[in-house]
Amino acid sequence: MAAKIRLARMGKIRTPHYRIVVADSRVARNSRAIEEIGRYSPGQEPSFIKVDSSRALYWLSVGAKPTAAVEALLKITGDWQKHYDLPGKEGTLRVAAPKESKLIRFEAAVREAMNEPKDGATTLKKKAAERLAAKKEPVVEAEAAAPAHVEEVAAHVEEAAAPVAVEEVAAAETPAE
Repeated sequence: MAAKIRLARMGKIRTPHYRIVVADSRVARNSRAIEEIGRYSPGQEPSFIKVDSSRALYWLSVGAKPTAAVEALLKITGDWQKHYDLPGKEGTLRVAAPKESKLIRFEAAVREAMNEPKDGATTLKKKAAERLAAKKEPVVEAEAAAPAHVEEVAAHVEEAAAPVAVEEVAAAETPAE
């Protein structure tokens, strides 16, 4: 039996991804495989390539022949160079930057949504605009606009707090003749 290391196509139309499989050379492309040793997804940037190095080296050592596409992938991962003891055993595989977790992105979006809108960025409803304007008004203006009865009450409080002489109190208690 002649074993081949080749790609088995998966995915939808125009969005392929592949399994790197070891199969008998006489069977169809996507039919039964002996073993799956990796995955390849060319639609991403950089392309996603994952190969089980120990299994790839085993199958190369027992005589499995890779197709041209799989040979190129094995050169990128460095497994081809390891098998034939060539320089460049580390390969040239580029790895995508790790994605930010969904929880962190969600919390950032919530914080951004909770911030007040920037001037001119959105049109607020009338009540929301009034509330926003009220928040931005300084406190000093609010004290100046206090009603007159508040000032009268403050004057009475000051009078009540002032010390009263004993003679004034005594004179106030005795009725005038």
